[in-house]
Amino acid sequence: MTEDSRPLLIKRYASRRLYNTETSDYVTLEDIASFIRAGREVQIVDLKSGQDLTRSYLLQIIAEHESKGDAVLPLGVLTDLVRSYTGSAQSVVPDFLASSFEMLRSGQSKMMENMTAMNPMAQMPGVKAMQESQQAFFKAMTGGWAGSSGPARDDPAPPEGDGSKEELDAIRKQLADMQAMLARMNK
Repeated sequence: MTEDSRPLLIKRYASRRLYNTETSDYVTLEDIASFIRAGREVQIVDLKSGQDLTRSYLLQIIAEHESKGDAVLPLGVLTDLVRSYTGSAQSVVPDFLASSFEMLRSGQSKMMENMTAMNPMAQMPGVKAMQESQQAFFKAMTGGWAGSSGPARDDPAPPEGDGSKEELDAIRKQLADMQAMLARMNK
């Protein structure tokens, strides 16, 4: 496996500082967001327990960007996501989101290909950078979801209703933390 195709390993120390194992230096959440925007996959693990913390940190990055006014997720989408954690929709939402982003990514790629092939403006400076930025965005937004180009899951999805209580409690806590952060932002 080449270095660029391997996830960048970030270790979280007991002090909650994040350590880039490739460059042997400490990094911030914004550094991690930059790696992802550049197309690099990351994995964040707790140094002591070995627990994978990637999901929690990616949610934190999204929440921070949303709170700074870089709103990508409309309020209705956030509301529907909250609802999906409390009903039978929970089992279909991940697949629906993965399919939606795959369609979006596919449509975006086709649109950019057509724009480049048929539009002389596509040769203007900056268009290639815009295309690369959009591709990195879609990769970051869909990483780890079924059908995406992101990292595959190590374990198969459990049958409906068989998810562990600990996983469900962890997800609910993350959601509650995000809701609290959003409530503070609206004040």
